Amino acid sequence: MSIWKRLRGELIDIVEWTDERPSTLVHKFTRDRNEIKYGAKLVVRPAQAAVFVNMGQVADVFAPGMYTLETKNLPILSTLMGWKYGFESPFKAEVYFVSTRQFTDLKWGTMNPVMLRDAEFGPVRLRAFGTYAMRCADPGKLIEEVAGSDAHFSVDRIEEQLRNFIVSGFTDVLGESRIPILDLAANYDELGEFLAERLGPRVNGYGLDLTSLLVENISLPPNVEEALDKRSSMGVIGDLKRFTQYQTAEAIGDAATNPGGGMGDAMGLGAGFAMAGQMAHAMGPGMTGQGPPPVPGSSKFWVAKEGQKTGPFGIDELSAMAGRGELMPDSLVWKDGMASWVKAIEAPEVASIVGRQPPPIPGGATPPPVPPTSDS
Repeated sequence: MSIWKRLRGELIDIVEWTDERPSTLVHKFTRDRNEIKYGAKLVVRPAQAAVFVNMGQVADVFAPGMYTLETKNLPILSTLMGWKYGFESPFKAEVYFVSTRQFTDLKWGTMNPVMLRDAEFGPVRLRAFGTYAMRCADPGKLIEEVAGSDAHFSVDRIEEQLRNFIVSGFTDVLGESRIPILDLAANYDELGEFLAERLGPRVNGYGLDLTSLLVENISLPPNVEEALDKRSSMGVIGDLKRFTQYQTAEAIGDAATNPGGGMGDAMGLGAGFAMAGQMAHAMGPGMTGQGPPPVPGSSKFWVAKEGQKTGPFGIDELSAMAGRGELMPDSLVWKDGMASWVKAIEAPEVASIVGRQPPPIPGGATPPPVPPTSDS
């Protein structure tokens, strides 16, 4: 140290710190042999605190303001130094300035996926990231527990430890909450607030305070997100058969506006039509939403009884009714597509039922024939 600087220190003794690096959390005030003159001026700027340390033990802590360093202003240090009746000579003490402002936009995130069990999707892996803000709440404890005797202690020295606290707590909170994956986005704020509250005691043990914690994103692995997108697309498409028909119509329109496509395009279009038909057939009625066409011969008829229509009945049901005598040749019947009601004997599908003759009774008399109708 030059003579001029030493002489200047003897004449004007001001203990202060101008924060030049915004990431600095703790800065040690340097002085030759740590000597401070009696009556020196201590300047503590806003968002700062000054901590006096003697022989590794935290003594007095000063909030923002200007102080004259005398015995009355240094009660703990006076006790440690044995100044019962005051002093007037220079004294030795280490002075640390601590930044008490908020450090914002600090990042956190999961290095490895978090394994969870979801009620809808089963076992899944999640990644998450966000930001947080913190400040020094207890300068003395910060120096005792973290900074120690370092001349310069920056935020990045403690940032990794805080990130580990947050990731560990986030995994625990997310597993206990059992929030469905699809509902996580609606609970980002609640998760952040609950996590900050739970981590409070652990962070306070370092003399720090979490002022905010934000969950910005929780995501699934890319392959799972791709499968979820496909599932969502199927829900948006709805009726797959109609969508296929729409796509086919669009392809026909494109082919019509491209007459120079040639035979290869036509063959490709025909192959696409065939494939679409096979897909629609393979999916069956459960997938297309429509049932198969009626089986030939399975027409159903309505039957008039006592002035009221009954039915509709299939051919097997009509045959059973004829056997019980409930359907006669002159009974009026009607089915979809007929202009009006007709007699059963006049409907081709029903005439074969009501016009049947029973076989002869063995050894008995021949049953009387069915009386002809007026139209016979």
